[in-house]
Amino acid sequence: MSGHSKWSSIKHRKAAVDSKRGKIFTKIIREITVAAKIGGPDPDANPRLRAAVLNARGQNMPNDTVARAIKKGSGGNDGVDYEEVTYEGFGPANVAVVVEALTDNRNRTIASIRTAFNKYNGSLGSSNSVLFMFDRKGSVLIPQSAIDEDSLTETVLEAGGEDLELIGEDYQIICSIEDFEVVKSAIDAKGLPVKESGLTHVPQNKTVISEKEDAEKVMNFIDMLEEDDDVQKVYTNFDIDDKLLAEFS
Repeated sequence: MSGHSKWSSIKHRKAAVDSKRGKIFTKIIREITVAAKIGGPDPDANPRLRAAVLNARGQNMPNDTVARAIKKGSGGNDGVDYEEVTYEGFGPANVAVVVEALTDNRNRTIASIRTAFNKYNGSLGSSNSVLFMFDRKGSVLIPQSAIDEDSLTETVLEAGGEDLELIGEDYQIICSIEDFEVVKSAIDAKGLPVKESGLTHVPQNKTVISEKEDAEKVMNFIDMLEEDDDVQKVYTNFDIDDKLLAEFS
C-alpha cells in the first residue's frame, strides 16, 4: 500500500484551520436531500443516502438536522430541483481538475466556476477532457486514532482494498467500486468509526509542483471552488515535492 499523500495532508490541515462548519453543513444537507429524493428515505436501502448520513455524523451534524434533510428530500415537495453537474479543466500549473456540483441553477454555477478558472489562468474543458485521467474508486475515511496501521492494512487487504493512505489525522482506504460494499462491511464488522465514505476520483498520475508560487495558486484556486455552495467535491492530480512540503508544514 502506498505511503503518505502529501497534497491531501496539506489540504486537510488547511481545511481544519479554515473550514466554516455552516458551509460544510450546507453541502452535506444538500447531498442528503438529493440522495433521499432519488433513492428513498431508508439509509439501509439507499447506499448514497447511507454514505451521506455517515459523512454528516463524521462532521458532528445534529441528528435532527439529518432527519429534516431526509424528510425534505423524500417528501419531494421542497420546491427545489437540484441537478448533478460535472465540470472539467486545467487550473494553474496545468493541474487537472474535476468539479462535482449540485445546483438548482446551471447558469449561476457555471458562471461561478468559470470565474475561478479565469482568475487563476485556468481553462474549462469539454466533457471527458480531464475525467479520463482519473479512476472512479470507492473511498472510506477512518480516524487514525481508531486503529493502528498494520491492523487496518490487514483488514483492508483481506476485504479486497487496493490502497491505504494517511491523510492528516485520518486513514483513507481506496478500493474498486465492485469491492466497495465488501470493504465497508469489513470495516463495520471491526466496529471502526467511519468519518466519510462514498465514491471518489483518483488521479492515474500526479502533477508534482516544485515552486511555492505555483502551489499557493493551486491551493487558492481549489479553495475558491470549494467556497461555492453549489460545489460538492473538487478533485485534482496536484502533488507537492518534499522540499516545498516542509515550507508549508
